[in-house]
Amino acid sequence: MSGVTRVRAHAGWELRLLLRNGEQILLMFVIPVALLIALRIMRGGEIDVQVPTVLTVSLIATCFTSLAIGTSFERRAGALKFLATTPLSRLELLLGKALATGALAALSFAALAIVAVVMGWRPDVDWLGLGAFVFLGGGAFAALAVLLAGALRAEAVLALANGIFVLLIVFGGVVFAAADMPPAIGTAVGLLPSAVLADGVNAALTGGALPVGALLVLLAWGTAGALLGRRTFTWD
Repeated sequence: MSGVTRVRAHAGWELRLLLRNGEQILLMFVIPVALLIALRIMRGGEIDVQVPTVLTVSLIATCFTSLAIGTSFERRAGALKFLATTPLSRLELLLGKALATGALAALSFAALAIVAVVMGWRPDVDWLGLGAFVFLGGGAFAALAVLLAGALRAEAVLALANGIFVLLIVFGGVVFAAADMPPAIGTAVGLLPSAVLADGVNAALTGGALPVGALLVLLAWGTAGALLGRRTFTWD
């Protein structure tokens, strides 16, 4: 069996496990759709602003929070140690997880887009820009998730991943843009991957000028997370 076949088979297995998990379905589909509807009711006609915000929240939840928690508990349960005895290499395992996470994110995006269109959303999409930000942003958060999952005990990861998620959404430039914050704070927040991703997704979906330099920020976060994760991640 070739490496590509092993990665594809593992990705399919991971995706099936994720879709059978009620908590994952709640986190990936129910909560983002409910958040979109709630924002629509509370803020009226600002759906063009609301959709990019909710899509960013969904991507961070999928690629960071869910992946970090799931991987850490797999380590504690010995599932990763068992997989280490199979022909899967560490790289193939991580690639399979990445593909499954990407597929889940795409399904969540599709569900949100359908609901948003029904609610009147008519986006002016820069598909190339959107793809670049989603790919690099999702990759950066996935790398950080693996880093967190490999460095701490599962219970600590559970608490930290959820805490970091809330902090990033509220204070990390997602719900409140970094540009709207006091200059000193806004400059620092604007370098966080959450703020960069939110700005990029918003620009790609509203016809705004894409912050191309922000892609380098996401690439830097992803590279740093991947290099550190490679050094610290263990099977058990």
